[in-house]
Amino acid sequence: MPDAGQEELQKHYLQHLAAHADGMWRSCQPEHVTASALVVDGAGTKTLLTLHKTVGRWLQLGGHCEDGDTTLSGAALREATEESGLTDLTINREPLQLSRHLLLAGGCAGAYHLDVQFLVTATTDTEYVVSEESHDLAWFPLDALPPDTDLSVQELAARAGHHLARR
Repeated sequence: MPDAGQEELQKHYLQHLAAHADGMWRSCQPEHVTASALVVDGAGTKTLLTLHKTVGRWLQLGGHCEDGDTTLSGAALREATEESGLTDLTINREPLQLSRHLLLAGGCAGAYHLDVQFLVTATTDTEYVVSEESHDLAWFPLDALPPDTDLSVQELAARAGHHLARR
């Protein structure tokens, strides 16, 4: 059951989409929907984060929806594959968390991302490839993220940990 904060965000997202026919696309300002993936290893104990070139912080994988995307989970899975080089990924179709955050850098600076965040599981083969969007990729324990990790990523990892513990 989502908490009150997540329910409020869901209402906001739905109102945004009802008011903006282009609400899924980067061109929609001052906010638009994005999709991201918290990739965990097969054991469910570590997460693969990207040291994002533009933001300069460790983040989950993800980004903007593109023309060929037909679902948000599909967009999140595409982004996770493109940004990690991992090909055998499984996505939970239900979002794990919603996060509305202001971008301070890059082409969307000043806009809000209405991020729909999914849990993605990698197979035992965790050999990744650093994409051009990243300075680095690395596996971190879900409960021991880098010290400067954004609060929204910390919350996402905690939600993932609770979700995985219930399995």
